[in-house]
Amino acid sequence: MYDYLIVGSGLYGAVCACELKKRGKKCLVLEKRPHVGGNVYTETVEGIHVHTYGAHIFHTSDKKIWDYVNALVPFNRFVNSPIARYHDECYNMPFNMNTFTKLWGDVFTPAQAEARIAEERKAYATAEPKNLEEQALNLVGKTIYEKLVKEYTEKQWGKSCTELPAFIIKRLPVRFTFDNNYFNDTYQGIPEGGYTLLIEKLLEGTEVRLSCDFFAEKEKWEKSARRIIYTGAVDRYFDYCFGPLEYRSVRFETEVLDMPNFQGVAVVNYTSHDEPFTRIIEHKHFEFGTQPKTVISREYSSAWKMGDEPYYPVNDEKNGALYERYRALAAAEPNVVFGGRLGQYRYYDMDDVIAAAFEMLEKEPA
Repeated sequence: MYDYLIVGSGLYGAVCACELKKRGKKCLVLEKRPHVGGNVYTETVEGIHVHTYGAHIFHTSDKKIWDYVNALVPFNRFVNSPIARYHDECYNMPFNMNTFTKLWGDVFTPAQAEARIAEERKAYATAEPKNLEEQALNLVGKTIYEKLVKEYTEKQWGKSCTELPAFIIKRLPVRFTFDNNYFNDTYQGIPEGGYTLLIEKLLEGTEVRLSCDFFAEKEKWEKSARRIIYTGAVDRYFDYCFGPLEYRSVRFETEVLDMPNFQGVAVVNYTSHDEPFTRIIEHKHFEFGTQPKTVISREYSSAWKMGDEPYYPVNDEKNGALYERYRALAAAEPNVVFGGRLGQYRYYDMDDVIAAAFEMLEKEPA
């Protein structure tokens, strides 16, 4: 008999396994994939740590969490400074003075940039934006919206911006400095050796079974432990009794190129409909690689259907109400804890995942 059965070996499940082992608890981790790590899994191709399920960049302002992960695996000094490509133009992200001086040839100072954006916002001001387009125009005006927001967002969501709810874009960060650092957090980096190494360190000394579907023998596994930490989709746990929650999915096309450097940066967002993919990731740049070849991944956003990997919850009013019904069922399960991105139907940054696991474990009996 195990003290805990942990369903899923992603970051949430792996942190739980690590901390419960420190408490002397006997845990078993079940993972339906043939590898640990969930979506942060990295595989080695041509000596490059490839982010198999999309780019993951660790960033946090919580020193406790930063020290926690660095005690397991040292992190490098990578800073996310993505590029946005619109047709044959390239712009720095996030929206900052480097972006503005290129968008407008007569803008050189923060005061000039603020005035230009304010002028464009005024032309589209509306007290209650009815959709994402009106909201974005309210926030940043026409130029930034049309070149860097509109078509990229439509590719992400598979809908026109006039069909998307306004609350999807609550704010658009605008910085009046020449700083291309995408995140404002104090600490940022990538684990040296890839995220799989980090997960393996967290799971060290814990029994893990790969290619093992919890639902294939659910009754058996439920009887194998006193408590269950479930990190899969909450609607799947309850057999979609209220209907499935909605997600957006992502498809990747990854290829090895016989060249040392394809795009010169880890992330390039393609913000127009010229290209069907949303961005290209060049993995070696996450770890300042000097390998003779390079590996790139094109990312295609797609509608989720049953059997696809769910990536991003569709946090609209309809799905929020549906999740509340599942959350009530989850709360009534006496010996099951639902955690992580899928278990709680919310988007988490990686530091938030760790913080949520810590918070949950504080409430667990000693």
